[in-house]
Amino acid sequence: MMAGYFSGIWDARYFWLHLSLSDLRSRWRRSFFGISWTIIQPLGMTLLLAVVFSRIFKTEIREYAPYILSGMVVWEFVASSAVCGSLAFVQADAYIKQCRHPLAIYTLRTVLTNLMVLLLASLSLVGWVLVVMPYNFNWSWLAALSIYPIVALIAWPLATLLAYIATRFRDLPHALGLILQAMWFISPIYFEAKVFRGDSLHGLVDYNPIYHMLEIVRAPLLHGEWPTAVNYAYCAGTIIILTCFAWIVGRYAERKVIFYL
Repeated sequence: MMAGYFSGIWDARYFWLHLSLSDLRSRWRRSFFGISWTIIQPLGMTLLLAVVFSRIFKTEIREYAPYILSGMVVWEFVASSAVCGSLAFVQADAYIKQCRHPLAIYTLRTVLTNLMVLLLASLSLVGWVLVVMPYNFNWSWLAALSIYPIVALIAWPLATLLAYIATRFRDLPHALGLILQAMWFISPIYFEAKVFRGDSLHGLVDYNPIYHMLEIVRAPLLHGEWPTAVNYAYCAGTIIILTCFAWIVGRYAERKVIFYL
């Protein structure tokens, strides 16, 4: 049954790929800078936050800025995929009512669009690190490329699960803002991991999938080191758990979604 479902997704590949590219084009339509905003926005925000936080935590801005930038580009992908993914079925109601494609293609559309934005935003991170930390450039940088399939495989089942729930409970997309804000505060996205470990809050780092996901980028680019097997294990476990939950909920809710649109 699962093989047949994914076969249906593959058969509709031209449809969801067209929707994703259409979303990407419409995002910067009539914009002067256009796609360059994927680089300008994170760089501008990083400069602002780095100046403030480097003074608060008394750290070197040259090293702290790429730490913030790496957390920003990855977290923005996850947060955007979660919020926009939760609305995927509601926003695609016209297609769902007319076409009998697997519903997961609509969350795949959202994740693919955000993944393209992440790819472009990553150029600002790579460029910054090459300028201020050229000594970190080595073969371990190849490991950082694995972040793209990992975050996509995490975000897709997460977005699909949230979309099933949000179709029935329309308050979920609003509540996600609060939930994601809380996760931002308890995760080493902008705050360094040592801040949590210093106050016996090491569990918020050691057992936090977000930390291990970010380490796959930060270890090679910021430290010139390979990510650890533990980092990949936590990411793999997150993918498996989210996929199982999305599949279980989907088997029950797939045919009922249309009645709530």
